[in-house]
Amino acid sequence: MADSKPAALQAAGPVLAAEVGSRARPNVKLIGLLALGHLVIDVNGGALSALLPFLKDAHGLSYAQAATIVLVSTLTSSIIQPLFGYLSDQTGRRWLLPVSIALAGLGFGLTGVAPSYAAILALVVLSGIGTAAFHPEGYKTATGVAGPKKATAIGWFSLGGNVGFALGPPVMTVLVMSLGVAGTLGLLAPTLVTAALFAMMLPLIARTSAAPRPAVASARAGVNMPRAMALLMLVVTLRSWSTLGFTTFVPFFYIDVLKQDPRLIGPLLFVFLGSGALGSVFGGPIADRLGARAFTRWVLLAALPFGVLFMLTDGIVRFVMLGIFGAILTASFSVSVVLAQAYLPKNAGMASGLIVGFAVGTGGLAVTLLGVVADHYGVATALWISALMPLAGFAAARTLPAPRAFAQ
Repeated sequence: MADSKPAALQAAGPVLAAEVGSRARPNVKLIGLLALGHLVIDVNGGALSALLPFLKDAHGLSYAQAATIVLVSTLTSSIIQPLFGYLSDQTGRRWLLPVSIALAGLGFGLTGVAPSYAAILALVVLSGIGTAAFHPEGYKTATGVAGPKKATAIGWFSLGGNVGFALGPPVMTVLVMSLGVAGTLGLLAPTLVTAALFAMMLPLIARTSAAPRPAVASARAGVNMPRAMALLMLVVTLRSWSTLGFTTFVPFFYIDVLKQDPRLIGPLLFVFLGSGALGSVFGGPIADRLGARAFTRWVLLAALPFGVLFMLTDGIVRFVMLGIFGAILTASFSVSVVLAQAYLPKNAGMASGLIVGFAVGTGGLAVTLLGVVADHYGVATALWISALMPLAGFAAARTLPAPRAFAQ
């Protein structure tokens, strides 16, 4: 009996080593499933920008009122995410994944048939709550199965959301041009199907993400850096101001200032957001080599000239500048989540919620101010402010310290 325990451990050694090695690799199937949910839920966010001009005409809204819809969406879908992140850190609530997808889709799908401006805002709140509930749990689960190259794996998970944002505008444009604003109902089908798929897969999600992983245990042994996290949130807020400014006012710029065909809205936003989706994937491996902190800092400066060139050029060149600006600006999105979890290693869910939610949401507050600027000084002025915002983000990013939890 004295020798049985060592013998058993010796025999189990290769098995345990193989198990640990397996867990060190990304769980591609689970990341793919989460990316699908991320895509479907973020189609609604992307579609909102394309829907705004049509809602403005249908309900006789001002630019400020249209921008307020964006504000309400970002407040509810983003700023309350840290609350869901805190709950996620306390105990897993993976049943929120299918429920949140259903809520987000139902809220947005009914927006086009809302009878009043107040009803639109109420439905946007419902959709936003669903979005807020999905992201922290989704990012936490994806991080737990990401293996050592977190920026790369989370970049693929983020790709789902970025592709959703990119697909939202052209899909919404086709639906609205064919069916009117009631075309938002067309997004209900993929939402309900995906929510049902997640409900069926919940046992697998719970079983896989509940398995202990050395990488997660190591991260939880790190040191929280709240001041560094606050600085990172400022950087992400400034980046969000630029991104949301473009997604909100580029459609108005082309329709109201340049007098272009409204059917151009979908392709325009697809170029900007689709390029951002590609940027988030290519940015991950680069950040794994250079370090998340350095990448987050310099990518903002690299984006600046292309936003300016968008305002100064015309025709196809303007399209190209819009795409490059979106790709570089969004390249640091998933990298910011990795850096946030390095700054708050003991609270991975809350870190994700603070970056993907609160910081992005507070950037949305600026969109309402930009709406006021557009009403008084023109849409072009609002876009110029958005194009120059990466410079402020770069200045703030230069103060980011090195995380203690991970070597950078």
